[in-house]
Amino acid sequence: MNHYTPRPGRVRVEVAPQGAWRYLFFRVLALVPGEVEAGATEGCEVALVPLSGRVRVEAGGQVFELARRDVFGELPSVLYLPPGIAYRIEALSEAELALGGAPAEGRYPLRLFRPEEMRVEMRGGGNALRQVSHILGPHLPAERLILYEVYTPSGHWSGWPPHRHDGRMGSLYIEETYYYKIRPAHGFAIHRNYSPEDGLDELLLAQDGDLILAPRGYHPVAAAPGSNVYYLNYMAGEAVGEARATPPVDDPDWAWMRQDWAGRPLRLPVGGEED
Repeated sequence: MNHYTPRPGRVRVEVAPQGAWRYLFFRVLALVPGEVEAGATEGCEVALVPLSGRVRVEAGGQVFELARRDVFGELPSVLYLPPGIAYRIEALSEAELALGGAPAEGRYPLRLFRPEEMRVEMRGGGNALRQVSHILGPHLPAERLILYEVYTPSGHWSGWPPHRHDGRMGSLYIEETYYYKIRPAHGFAIHRNYSPEDGLDELLLAQDGDLILAPRGYHPVAAAPGSNVYYLNYMAGEAVGEARATPPVDDPDWAWMRQDWAGRPLRLPVGGEED
């Protein structure tokens, strides 16, 4: 299997298949004006997502400018690069850029996906209502890659009901990264990874700029009151092409909430007089 080879650059966070899992690599670059990041996709398809600032990308004999105020202000344009493409990224301002990918055969050409091609979905309900932006969703052509941006408002939950896509309980095996941006910057979220079958149960503090992996099992997220939470999901695994639309499998203890987003809340005050 061909894997991406990291190149020099200001790497803020990074995960590679050799160190974590089988398919997906992901990194975030923080560049100053004039700084250049050059590399090649080799045997992978690669997607570039601007998070803030402006960059110029040269790839496949074409030139693209990617710009974004910040992740909370607008949808991105996403540059898709097939295997066997050299690229050069130059920062035109201070910029933060995500790029990641997975092994591919080269079925699809280089392409810039624009915001108007992306599906935006309001998912869930009650205090599990959140926005899911399908910035390289299964409705757009790619081999293994799936990209989402998720917005979880203050005091809300996302990834709910908890779901899994780790090859168990009939699910497909798909790896996933969570790259967090939070407003205000001192805010936080709680990210839980749990897999009852093998004893995994970790409760992780997610702060602005953190990268958290969902290695297996279920992986819900809660935004603390006063904290508005964004995360960028890069996903890749055994699902290829149209199979990327295969839904995950819900935790059977919580699947009922798809029919009752209120969640049977406790009535307050407890011990007060009845109406």
